[in-house]
Amino acid sequence: MVALSPGPGSGRRKGAVVTGVSYGSAPPSVAVEFEKDLNQEQLAAVRAGDGPVFVLAAAGSGKTRSLVYRVAFLVERGVPADRILLLTFTNKAAAGMLERAEQLVGGSIRGIWSGTFHHMANRVLRRHAARAGLKPDFTIMDRDDSCRLISSCVKELKLAEREFPRAAVLLSLFGFAANTLRPLEEVVSERLSRLNVCAADVARVRELYAERKRKAGLLDFDDLLAECRRLFMECGDVLGEYQERFLHILVDEYQDTTPVQAELVDLLAAKHRNILVVGDDFQSIYSWRGADHRNIMSFPSRYPDTERHVLATNYRSVPEILEVANASIAANPDQFQKTIRSVRGPRAKPFLVRTACGEAQSRYVIQGIEMALREGYQPRDIAVLYRAHYQAMELQMELARARMQFVVTSGVRFFEQSHIKDVCAVLRLLANPFDDVGEHRRGLFEVARK
Repeated sequence: MVALSPGPGSGRRKGAVVTGVSYGSAPPSVAVEFEKDLNQEQLAAVRAGDGPVFVLAAAGSGKTRSLVYRVAFLVERGVPADRILLLTFTNKAAAGMLERAEQLVGGSIRGIWSGTFHHMANRVLRRHAARAGLKPDFTIMDRDDSCRLISSCVKELKLAEREFPRAAVLLSLFGFAANTLRPLEEVVSERLSRLNVCAADVARVRELYAERKRKAGLLDFDDLLAECRRLFMECGDVLGEYQERFLHILVDEYQDTTPVQAELVDLLAAKHRNILVVGDDFQSIYSWRGADHRNIMSFPSRYPDTERHVLATNYRSVPEILEVANASIAANPDQFQKTIRSVRGPRAKPFLVRTACGEAQSRYVIQGIEMALREGYQPRDIAVLYRAHYQAMELQMELARARMQFVVTSGVRFFEQSHIKDVCAVLRLLANPFDDVGEHRRGLFEVARK
């Protein structure tokens, strides 16, 4: 079902020719049962016509499934795999999608360009390093490498002798400016407004950082996108090569794209205009690293002939959860209107508990666990979810006080972190100088004794 009115392009759905480029015949072995495997919302999105397509996909609505079947649909129509570009936010997600698509259409899926924006940019820059003014064997630095080089630049400029942002903060500022296409001075003024930091000094660090990277043949992750964009803007023939190559471009999690990523997509799609973006304005949460909510909100206006589809059937949550979600988002003035529906049966209503502080919140959770155990539930039946690991520290402390055994399924338990073990070991030594706490920490104790 198409919940939003289709654009002028909706009549092109059965076409097999795009901007004068004929697709080959579909591989004879393809027999994907689209009608059987997809609901009506997903099926309409998967079979959308050529031209720009916007799929508004609510949480738990089968977004990934729809992208996988869209790839299979294109291959079934005869689109050569190496002329499809699939952009995701993790290479793992791209690999998973291609694996599932290959299960549908076999080896004909091989050759698709897939991966993150950074992966795509790296491939382009490797091929055209000379045109981009880069060394062909340039090295990509990780975050630690970048921070070490920035620290060296700060020391060389003698800025470390006074209060100045740490290297990690500077790297974040440089990346934010690059990803949002905004002047560094503006970003410094906005993000470090409470600190007495001279924007000109930050700019000097970036300039020296860039110079030293250039001499050493180094790029950081943000450079990959910036240099790819510059290459396309300055070398029309290189851009034209990739515009011609990619007959279809698919973008996952479009609500989390940065301005530079959205611009790269628009540049690549400018010739054939076969661009399908999937996203949800309700799930835009990465503005702190440069993602711009306006990319998804402005897509229909940037592409007036957009064919629009909505995936609003939720397979993940019970109706009571979705009622809360719909009600909480309803007040947002800047949104695409949609009501998420559940296919699952009713369950207990969720409730909101306000506590005075994090410690009180943890105690409340412990009380809930104790009640569940008294009612006959086993510890393995109980899980506690939290937004970020730092929020779990107080909860882990309370669990330890209550002598409840628990497992942290991702990350490291608070008391198992090496620096926490060191602190605890020192405390044990102070309490009992004869305490044998392990051979591997004796060096620490020698320092502590001094």
